[in-house]
Order: sequence, then structure tokens, then C-alpha cells
Amino acid sequence: MKRDFDVFGVFIMALVTAIGGGTLRDLLLGSTPVGWMLNPVYVYLVLGAVIFTYIFRSYVRKLRRSMFLFDTIGIALYTILGLQKALAFGLSPTICVMLGVVSATFGGVIRDVLSTEKPLIFREEIYASACLVGAVLFLITDQFLGDQVAMVVSIMVVFLIRLFAVRNHWSLRFGVVKG
Repeated sequence: MKRDFDVFGVFIMALVTAIGGGTLRDLLLGSTPVGWMLNPVYVYLVLGAVIFTYIFRSYVRKLRRSMFLFDTIGIALYTILGLQKALAFGLSPTICVMLGVVSATFGGVIRDVLSTEKPLIFREEIYASACLVGAVLFLITDQFLGDQVAMVVSIMVVFLIRLFAVRNHWSLRFGVVKG
């Protein structure tokens, strides 16, 4: 809405953000039709969210902190769910970790590219790297704690890394080299 898109443009951007990472993961896995095509409730939820946001946009703009928290919970959850789906295909742990990160972050990358923004995962903020840590932690703790405990622990770690990184202005930025 900051880019002055009409309601259809906002819907497309919201849809791409919501399903882009999982769609890319499923296509890379050869899992077709992709998840959201099998259950249209995802499209309806995005449509409902867009309509709600469009109607109440002045209130939604004031909820930046809440939106950040929901986004952080989302990337944490989708990292682990994407990783688990990739593991079910019997792929190497390295590839599964990468697909977990793709699931969590590439909807935002596609959205940012379409709206000519520099994608968040390429900026200073710790974002995809938090997902990477959580995915690796899941692989390690799953062997010792079991699937459900490892999932909760890993999701919490992604959430906390992202939360503290934003709060404390942590980054993985390389300095500019002048030569």
C-alpha cells in the first residue's frame, strides 16, 4: 500500500508473499501441484486479509510492532515446516536446510523484487541467517529431543535471534571496501 498499488495489486503482492516461498520449495522438490493449489483456503485467507487491511488500513499502519512479531513467528514456523517437508523427500540435510530457509523467506524476496525494493534478506538485518540457525538446530536437536520438542526449540531460537537482532541492531554487514 506504501507503493500506491490498487487493491488488486495489493492482493497479488500479499499472495506472492504468503505462498511464494512454499511454492518455490514445492517446485524445486517436484511436489506438484503445489500446496496452495490443493487447498484454496490459502487464497481465501489472503483475500480476506487484504480486504480487512484495505478497510482498516489506518489502524493496521499503527500495528508495526505486532506485524513484526507475526512475521517473525511466521518465518520461524515456515523454516521448520519447509525443512521437514524437504526431509520427507529424503534429501541431504544441507539441501533440506536451504529449502527451509527458502520456504520462510522467498515469498518476501519475490514481493520485494516485484515492487522494486531491495529484498530484506539482502539488507543489513539478520533475517535468513536466523532461519538458517534454527534449521540447523532442528536437525541437531531432533536426534536427541524428538520431532516436536526440536520443532518448538528451533522455532523459539529463530524468533529470539530475529527479535534481539532487530532490537539491538545486530547485522552481518560487510564493510565497504574502498580501493
